[in-house]
Amino acid sequence: MRMLARRFLLPGITTLALTVTGCSSATHTGAAAPTDPANPTPVADGTQQLEVAAAPQGAPAPVEIARVGAGKGTPEKSALKVASFDQKTGRAVIASAPKGSAPSKNPQSPKGPQNGPGSSASPSQGQTPAADKPVAVGDVIASAPAPGAPNGLLAKVTEVVGKTDRGTEVKTAPTTLASVLNDDKADGKVPVDPSAVTVEPLMKGVSFSWAKTGGMKFGPEGAKLPLGNLRLDVNAPIETAPGAPVSAGASVNGFVQLAPTVEFAYDGSGGVGPRTAFLGMSGDWSSQWSLKGHAAASTGSPKRIPFAKLHAAPVIQVGPVPVVVNLDLTCYVQVEADGRVTLEVSQDVKGDFRVGGSYATGKGWSPVSTSNVKSTPVKAEVTASGKVKGALGAEASIGLYGAVGVSADFAPYLRGEAEAKASASSDGKTSVSGAWALYGGFDLSGNLQLQLSLFGTPLFERKIPLGSLNREWPLASGRTAS
Repeated sequence: MRMLARRFLLPGITTLALTVTGCSSATHTGAAAPTDPANPTPVADGTQQLEVAAAPQGAPAPVEIARVGAGKGTPEKSALKVASFDQKTGRAVIASAPKGSAPSKNPQSPKGPQNGPGSSASPSQGQTPAADKPVAVGDVIASAPAPGAPNGLLAKVTEVVGKTDRGTEVKTAPTTLASVLNDDKADGKVPVDPSAVTVEPLMKGVSFSWAKTGGMKFGPEGAKLPLGNLRLDVNAPIETAPGAPVSAGASVNGFVQLAPTVEFAYDGSGGVGPRTAFLGMSGDWSSQWSLKGHAAASTGSPKRIPFAKLHAAPVIQVGPVPVVVNLDLTCYVQVEADGRVTLEVSQDVKGDFRVGGSYATGKGWSPVSTSNVKSTPVKAEVTASGKVKGALGAEASIGLYGAVGVSADFAPYLRGEAEAKASASSDGKTSVSGAWALYGGFDLSGNLQLQLSLFGTPLFERKIPLGSLNREWPLASGRTAS
């Protein structure tokens, strides 16, 4: 008996919403209440609440130096810069910054009023550049990206080698944020400037667009985007099942649109090292994509096809201290099929995600992983019997000063399956019956990394998984017969 192919056409489907809050064993309150940017806010225990904001634009960032002395010190602005840094030896050359380059002279500086001869701000508030203080052993240097240190520099001066024609050469050793933030507190969220994101297309048919405040837009879709969003469009073929007709060639097209935000928190009021800390990434996510054709069968793991890599190194200003956050995203298409189904499916996904690591004294590091997703299939059509699953997702990592702290994989997907049964009799009559089903869902997984010890917390012996957060919901199903 010959199996007869049957086309199952799925009807229009209304939007289904899924709200998920899971795999989160610690809480984080988000941004702190607004503070006066010119003066850190004192809190009840005598520490300071530092503002968390985007670093000022349009001027080179100076080195920030904290005098640690006997283990204590208050970070203060310094009219110095890292002229060069050798990652292999840890040697750096510290020089005077060009006059007028201090961010305090930038009207958009998060530290408020300009400094000048009449300024009453004290160095302890991070307002007055320490222009005349030479670099010394014990200084902690927290620098924005500099020559030889593209991901910034967080180091302690262990030896002053001497003067050179470029500045003062010093030997440094790695250190932690606890050594520069000490017993202060900070808590805030900083949106990533989409214009500062670099994109590396990994295949033909990829375009990049963004829109930011001030009316600046880029790319073919920039005029449509909400401010602060970036978008990747892809239109590319994927591997077609052997023997499939030319008309069933497999392809994917669509876009991913997101607005990533860095979340940072630190509370050093517990004494040695932080009492609590948080590093994470959150953002709005939307995508529209379609997968069609006769996809090749998956052998082993699903076929993952990366189509673009994105990188950003935003500098967030924690009080007077520049903290360099490294953010990487790899966007991909993933197809899992049995090679028997010809599929044409479109999906519209909107929602948000939040991943990160939360630290508390006595508890250590705990993963944070949440998502709220709404999925609307625009069209779904399955021919013949078989199974297929398609996802348009992103691998993400976030860390400090070039070291990965949190990695995550967020993949909204659409899964379809169909089964056809055929029968025939001696009188020539035939019949075909079948069932089909369509599901929406997402996978969210990842790990916390050893490098989170940059906060000044104890090392942990292995990666801590975020836990696999998976949710799937039925979109439609049915049967047909003839």
